[in-house]
Amino acid sequence: MKELSVEIITPSSTVFKGTAKSVSVPGSLGNFQILFNHAPILSSLDIGKIKIVDMNDKSIEFATSGGTVEVNNNHVLIVVDSAENKDDIDIERAREAFNRAKERISSHKSDVDLSRAELALQRALNRIKFVEN
Repeated sequence: MKELSVEIITPSSTVFKGTAKSVSVPGSLGNFQILFNHAPILSSLDIGKIKIVDMNDKSIEFATSGGTVEVNNNHVLIVVDSAENKDDIDIERAREAFNRAKERISSHKSDVDLSRAELALQRALNRIKFVEN
């Protein structure tokens, strides 16, 4: 059977471990899909969505804040800062984080780390879009 062995690991836990027909990830240069016999690759991941299609054609999706993916011999290892399914995301908390980051960016205060605030904004927006779509 043409299957991939897939693992998604965060600093605190293994979020997913199983087999799949395909895996789609948010690569730093654009989204890409991994299928059986994919060429070996090591890539960085951006904020976005990881989508796994299991052997029963069921889609399993996670919002992620970035990390890396390694593909070798039909084994997909995804190491990310975070991977959350829709049930794990508190939408109100995500909206509050979005508003806080937006306020920090628009405040133009010298003590605000703009790059950190922009990343927080992107992560919050990713969570909101993930839950609402």
